[in-house]
Amino acid sequence: MASFSIITICILFLMAYVFDISSSKTRIPSVILLLALGVAVQYLSSLTNIIPPNLNPLLPVIGTVGLILIVLEGALELEISPGKLHFVMKAFAVALIPLFAMSFGIAYFLHYIHGIPFRIALSNAIPLSIVSSAIAIPSAKNLLAQDREFVTYESSLSDIIGVILFNFISLNDSYNTDVFLNFTFEFLVMLFVSFIATLLLIVFLNKINHHIKFIPIIIMVILIYAIAKVYHLPALLFIMLFGLLLGNMDEFNFIRFIKSLNTKDFTQDVHKFKELTTEIAFLIRALFFILFGFLLDPGEIMNIETIAMAILITAAIFILRYFILKVFNISTKALVYIAPRGLITILLFLSLPENTRLPFINKSLIIQVIVLTASIMMIGLMFYNKPKIQEDADNKIIQ
Repeated sequence: MASFSIITICILFLMAYVFDISSSKTRIPSVILLLALGVAVQYLSSLTNIIPPNLNPLLPVIGTVGLILIVLEGALELEISPGKLHFVMKAFAVALIPLFAMSFGIAYFLHYIHGIPFRIALSNAIPLSIVSSAIAIPSAKNLLAQDREFVTYESSLSDIIGVILFNFISLNDSYNTDVFLNFTFEFLVMLFVSFIATLLLIVFLNKINHHIKFIPIIIMVILIYAIAKVYHLPALLFIMLFGLLLGNMDEFNFIRFIKSLNTKDFTQDVHKFKELTTEIAFLIRALFFILFGFLLDPGEIMNIETIAMAILITAAIFILRYFILKVFNISTKALVYIAPRGLITILLFLSLPENTRLPFINKSLIIQVIVLTASIMMIGLMFYNKPKIQEDADNKIIQ
C-alpha cells in the first residue's frame, strides 16, 4: 500500500509539472488542470473502492503554507527603487479600490436585500473580492516584463490588504476609536517586528556555514508568520517585507550593516534561496489544488441555486477591473483578464466561524467564482499575443 501511495503521489506531481511547463503553450491556467486532476483522482478512487482518510483538516494547513511561500516567491522577484514609486502606488490603488468596492458592494446588497447584519455580510464578501496571487502570478509569466511585475505587486498587495481587512472585520464586534487605535498599534508593532525579524533572518542566512541553511530559514519564516497570526497581527506584511528586502539588498547598500552583508557569496546564497522557494512553492501549490479538487463534490460546481449569483459577481469583478485600469491609464489588453479568485478566497472562507456563514455564500458559490474567473483569464490569455519586439527582448533577458 505504501509503494502504491508513493507511486500515485509521484505521478500526480509529475503531471502538475507538465501542466506548469505546458501552460505557456496552451495558455490554460494550471489551477484548472490541477482541480480537474483532483476530481479525476476522486473518481478513480471511488471506482476502485479505495477509501482515503479524512483529508479535510489538511487543506487549511497546506493552503496557509502555500500562501506564505507564494507571497514570498513574488516578493523576492520584485525590484524596488525610488523610480518605481509611482508604479508601485498604481499597483496599490488597483489592488485596494476594487477590493473595497467589491467587498462593500456585495455587503450592502446582502444587508439591504436580505437583512443580514452588515458586519457578517462584509466578512462573507471579502474572500470573493481578493485577487489570488497563487493563480495570478504563475499565469502572468507569459506577459510583458512590466505587466508581470504589475501583477505580482497587485495580487500580493491584494492578498495582504484583504487578509488585514478580513481579520479586522471578523475579529471586532464594534468599530469605535479604541478599535481603530488598537488596530493601528498592532499594525505598527507588526512593522517593527517584521523589520527586526527580517534583519535577523538575513544575518542567519549570511552567517550559517552548515550545508543545510535554506530550509531552516523557510521554517523560521513560517514560524514567525504563525506566531503573528496567533496574536491576530498582519502576518503577510512580514512575508512581503522579508522578500522585498532580501531580493533588493543592493538598494540598501547605503546602510553600513547591510553593505557588510552584501558580498558575492551572499548574493549567490540569495539566488539559491529564491530557486528553492520557487520549487517548494510549486509543490505546495500543486498539492493544495489537487487536494481541493479531490475533496470537491462535482455537484457543487453545477449547483444551479448559486450559478446566477456567481455569474453576477464574476461580471462585476471584470467590469470594475476594466474601468479601474482605464482610470489609471494602464493597458487593459492582458491585465484586464487577470483577476482570479483562488487559494486566499478558499482559506478565508474556511476560516469563517460557522455562526457567521451565510447559506447562499457557500462552497458552491466560492468554487463557481474561482472556476469562472480562472476560465475568463484563460480565454483572455489565449487571445493575447506578446508584441514580437518585446518578446525578443524578454528572451534575451532570460538568456
